[in-house]
Amino acid sequence: MGLTTALFTSLSGLNSNSQAITVTGNNIANVNTTGYKSSRATFETQISQTLASGSAPTAKRGGTNPIQIGLGTHLGAISRNFSSGALETTGINTDMAIDGNGFFTLKLDGNTHYSRAGTFQLDRDFRMVTPDGGRLQGLGVDSEFQVVNGVTDDLVIPIGSLTLAEATQTVNFSGNLNAGGDVATGGALIVSSMLFSDVGGGTVATAEDDLVDLFGPDLNPLFDMGDVISVTGAQKGGATLPTHTFEIGPANTSSSDGNGETLGSFALFLEQVLGIDTAVSGGVTISEVSGQIVIQGNSGASNDLSLEGANIIINEATDPQWPFLFSKQTAADGESVRTTFTAFDSLGSPMMFDMSVVLEEKTNLGTTWRFYVQSNDDTDLERVLGNGTLEFDTNGQLIATDDTEFFIDRMDSGAFTPQEISAVFDELDIAVSALASAASHISAVSQDGSAIGTLEDFSVSNDGTIVGVFANGSLRTLGQVTLAQFANPQGLEDVGGNLFRVTDNSGIAAIVTPGTGGTGRIIGGALELSNVELSQEFISLITASTGFAANSRVLTTSDRLIQELLAAVR
Repeated sequence: MGLTTALFTSLSGLNSNSQAITVTGNNIANVNTTGYKSSRATFETQISQTLASGSAPTAKRGGTNPIQIGLGTHLGAISRNFSSGALETTGINTDMAIDGNGFFTLKLDGNTHYSRAGTFQLDRDFRMVTPDGGRLQGLGVDSEFQVVNGVTDDLVIPIGSLTLAEATQTVNFSGNLNAGGDVATGGALIVSSMLFSDVGGGTVATAEDDLVDLFGPDLNPLFDMGDVISVTGAQKGGATLPTHTFEIGPANTSSSDGNGETLGSFALFLEQVLGIDTAVSGGVTISEVSGQIVIQGNSGASNDLSLEGANIIINEATDPQWPFLFSKQTAADGESVRTTFTAFDSLGSPMMFDMSVVLEEKTNLGTTWRFYVQSNDDTDLERVLGNGTLEFDTNGQLIATDDTEFFIDRMDSGAFTPQEISAVFDELDIAVSALASAASHISAVSQDGSAIGTLEDFSVSNDGTIVGVFANGSLRTLGQVTLAQFANPQGLEDVGGNLFRVTDNSGIAAIVTPGTGGTGRIIGGALELSNVELSQEFISLITASTGFAANSRVLTTSDRLIQELLAAVR
């Protein structure tokens, strides 16, 4: 019986070591499999045959140990090593590696699977999928590109399809204002020749007089009903203002340009065309003494106005005439600076803005400056958008701002209107200062709007956030990869294709964002390699093959002894 038992005992050793060779061979076969986790076979002794039980010591005899003969071995467990493999940089933005203990969550054929392999690609519906079509799960974003926490879904990255345009809300300015300059004392003063409304009586013109009743110094009538007056070539701060027209006729405020019948309505038209901010100072009035058109601009050299008789033309396209003579009495003075900047409406259309900043006051407490914001892209005739103040201390540091929000009309443009924009002068590290210098300078260094742009590329950050890069330079969050963690990852079942599924002993998946719960971080543009150590596998292969050979020797020895026993009884 003992020799027969030895045969079966050696057979169990052969089976166990052959299984160990199979496990080692599988590890070696997957040495280049992305995200593969090596396995290890462990053996256990089988039941032993007890020939004698142990006994306790007595007063006359010592204790005895049990006498047992082992009946071989069997495979106890195949455990998987979930330690991280080395990372390989691929430069492919759809590739991802997990540096930690988490798992990617995938949907495949209606079932949920988990994987460490981050070889993904985009399908025709722009979903992030595995080579076998498993759809990567994560958190989506809302219409404002903010991650929506809670429910996970397929991650979609619509390269070449998603377009973006965003209205500007904030413009940041930087620069230095020359506090050593002169305080502004007044704006440009421009007056016309005398105008009359009653030739016989010599009555000077008033704002209430109809334009068709006006006469110049030569006592000739100036206008007829239906005449179109063009203001072209006028300048402000050295920049040429756009051309606008005024049609003589009944008042009609629905016109984008001027349309009215009185000298007062024409004065208002000039005021708007020239961009005089009457909320601060100046304006266009009609002298009650001389009937002259009096143009008083805002202070600051950057607000200086230039308007001559040649800039105002009647019926320019058909029978051009020049009704007015203008003379400039004084120029605008005072330290100032002008800058232009671009912002965008809600449809992504660019809008150009002018900003002038004027030194308004110097005291023992510091300097005060006033900024004026105007735009030709305001959809009504009024180009003035607003003004505000900047206060600086005696060290030239900005200490207070006022009225930094302004509105621009976008009527009948299809865009949201009115659009509010905030001017920011005190952003950290780029705040505007007011120190004595050769000249003032200021510029818009950034703004948060954008023209239309198409999604061109994307990257994945360490916390799994997918950041899209648009053609207009905008960056927007497109989603966030989530990771699964398990109380006992050893309990997961390998179903092939680099996939695992939950079992009763693995515990349910806890879905978290990368970097939390010990799941690790995401490395974009990289892959996790197999964690198989070939040197260790070769050692395991040697020990398993040695064990197999030794057990085969026991088998042949037992067989030879049985043959000798049979020969002895002949």
